[in-house]
Amino acid sequence: MVDGELNGMGTVIAPGSLAGAVRYAHQVSGVPVLVTEHGIQTSDDAQRAAFLPGAVRELVAEAGTGTPSLGYCRWILLDNFEWIFGYGAQLGLYEVDRATFQRYPKPGARVYADVVRARRGALTASR
Repeated sequence: MVDGELNGMGTVIAPGSLAGAVRYAHQVSGVPVLVTEHGIQTSDDAQRAAFLPGAVRELVAEAGTGTPSLGYCRWILLDNFEWIFGYGAQLGLYEVDRATFQRYPKPGARVYADVVRARRGALTASR
């Protein structure tokens, strides 16, 4: 059992797990890896905001060791319908008012924008 803070799905929040997954995917496939979905489900956006920079920092560090990474795409922009959890799972960087469809940025949206700006080109430069 791993100790640590849990996300909304009951799993441990481990920013370094992304780099480990990319390393493993490259080791078994032999091809560069493009991260197409990554994030955490939580109603506490402070968790999301704290998680994002560390996960991307670890991914960039892994790329610096020679693991070829093509890029990183954050999952997901908006809180959406999840088959198991309905609208209860909060994965997005933006909250959606289901009555008006108005979208509201969460604090994690600004953090993600800052991370992207700070790390722009870091993965492609390491190839």
